[in-house]
Amino acid sequence: MKIIFLGTNGWYDTKTGNTICTLLETKKYSIILDAGNGIYKLDKYITGKKPAFLFLSHFHLDHIVGVHILTKFNFKAGLNVYGRKGTNSILKRLINQPFTVPLASLPFKVKIQEISEGKYSLPFLVEAKFLVHSSLCLGYRFEVENKKIAYCTDTGVCENLRELAKNVDLLIAECSLKSGQSSKEWPHLTPEDAAKTARESGVKKLILTHFDSGVYATKKERKEAERIAKTIFKNTTAAFDDSKIEL
Repeated sequence: MKIIFLGTNGWYDTKTGNTICTLLETKKYSIILDAGNGIYKLDKYITGKKPAFLFLSHFHLDHIVGVHILTKFNFKAGLNVYGRKGTNSILKRLINQPFTVPLASLPFKVKIQEISEGKYSLPFLVEAKFLVHSSLCLGYRFEVENKKIAYCTDTGVCENLRELAKNVDLLIAECSLKSGQSSKEWPHLTPEDAAKTARESGVKKLILTHFDSGVYATKKERKEAERIAKTIFKNTTAAFDDSKIEL
């Protein structure tokens, strides 16, 4: 399995990166995590022949703005979209006139399914839990190709974050804040928060992503976040756009 970070910014695009989008490319499926502007790179890495699954965490624009370019792709086996309650109405409003080509006019079939907390048996296993954020936000845990991967973005420290991360092979976690920063109105993680969660949850590898563009302006600042996190959890890496790992 290959994990490719198409967009690693939170909030807005900069020279450092595009807004959040991550690809889990497996032998049988293309699993896409959020649809920020980084999604435009998707066809560099997939052919569109495999069934595609898009999981949306929530509706803040840096996570869904990329849906307006779905006409760029050809998901020959269809696109399955999963998100919290309201996903159907939100996407049918956005993927429509006057914003872009209507959903019904896309050159492939799109199936939207609204989910809540729970475990789901798709062609692979998925568990969803609500995280702590200013807007209802789902974190996900996947079991595919004998690997366990947790994807948790736009969250503060919470029990659901720890449960999703428990004993996973890979935790993909946000790192929007720098050391010492906090916000009750917009909960997010610092490098220490993410690293402590990884250590306490028995994670094998931690990758930091979703760096707030207004906080992390340079790649050097991301590497500093990585350094800080490594003092708590050694197997930590800061993601950059087009970073790739094999799991």
